[in-house]
Amino acid sequence: MERAIPCELPFFYFRSAQFNSSKNITFVPNLQEIFKVVKRTFLYINLVIALFFVLPVSQAKEKTFTVVIYAGHGGKDPGARGSSINEKAINLAVALRLGSLISEKHDDVKVIYTRKTDVFIELDERANIANRNKADLFISIHTNAVKRGSSVSGTETYTLGLARTDENLEVAMRENSAILLEDNYLQKYEGFDPTSSESYIIFEFMQNKHMEQSISLASEVQKCFASAKRNNRGVRQAGFLVLRKTSMPSILVELGHISNPAEERFMRTKEGQNKLATAIYNAFTKYKWEYDRKRGALAGNASAAPILEVADNIDDNQPISAPPGSEEYIRQKNKMEESNQSRVSKSAVSAKQAGRVKKGQTIYKIQILTSDKKLSSGSKLFKGYKNVDYFIEKGIYKYTYGETTSFDSIRKLRRRVAKDFKDAFIVAFKDGKKVKY
Repeated sequence: MERAIPCELPFFYFRSAQFNSSKNITFVPNLQEIFKVVKRTFLYINLVIALFFVLPVSQAKEKTFTVVIYAGHGGKDPGARGSSINEKAINLAVALRLGSLISEKHDDVKVIYTRKTDVFIELDERANIANRNKADLFISIHTNAVKRGSSVSGTETYTLGLARTDENLEVAMRENSAILLEDNYLQKYEGFDPTSSESYIIFEFMQNKHMEQSISLASEVQKCFASAKRNNRGVRQAGFLVLRKTSMPSILVELGHISNPAEERFMRTKEGQNKLATAIYNAFTKYKWEYDRKRGALAGNASAAPILEVADNIDDNQPISAPPGSEEYIRQKNKMEESNQSRVSKSAVSAKQAGRVKKGQTIYKIQILTSDKKLSSGSKLFKGYKNVDYFIEKGIYKYTYGETTSFDSIRKLRRRVAKDFKDAFIVAFKDGKKVKY
């Protein structure tokens, strides 16, 4: 009688079954079929791993954090007025730069602007933009002002709350007064009068569920401003309507005082605007990292965004206290110019010393002027600049200043040199030959 074959193993495991006279069965393994089973099993295991581990990570990377950036005022609403620039222009420049930095450094963040041009956006619409897009954060950019002639300077960041000082109340009143430019503002804002202190009593009874996150970000903003050597006026609270109407953590940043001539000069420059935007960006990056940490989402790109160095732009923020035209004014101005010239010279020397140039490495210089003849090292045309170099191109002497292998350093140096040589520009050399960059 034939013996039954056990069913523990699949039939294709056996290549043949041989029967002998003693009724014993001899099995010969089918190695090819075994290999197919192992391969198929391995693929199944990989698929399971992908479903349970890889896919969630991919999905996490696709999720976006939305930040809405509001550049205060705009269009028919100039905001605070400076002697040569209005608040709305400063706010817009810093807002656009801030958004650009965030978009560039944070792959998982979506940036939305309430305005990108000089247009007026009604106050409730500013908040509605954030609410409609289900934003995770709202940042309002403004520039402060006090009475003309005041020496008050520095940055401050507000969250929603009761204005516990007259100064904070004045700031809130000034910013909320934008609704007076809107039609039917009393009906739209339920009778709220931005000029009446009684209207602000309502804020005392409000409880903002996002207060903790808002204060956390505001504190970080002020820390980053302080690190950038800006006068830190602290975190404050006041009844801003735009913050009241947003349904997410929200802050209002006052970049500085346009009523202070020195601060106005600083904030109207590209360099000053970049410095302010970079400080806010660094605060946002730290806030976003903590936000992702609490959500357990640091496996994505959250930890990759860098903290940026904020250049110290002392040149643009040195007031001359003496009356214009006075002897003391001239003395202070000459001293400032000498100080600036010294800083430029040191920058050039340090750049040259730092440039231990290797073969094939690009060297950057600043071309300051040209001449059809060779100039002496002490020529008045160099305006007191030392260590001026030159190269000859098509019979023309082309004079340069500074030398570095860092393009970022040469850009900063060019901005300083351009104050004396407005047509100065960057040139590049590789292995002794002029090249394009």
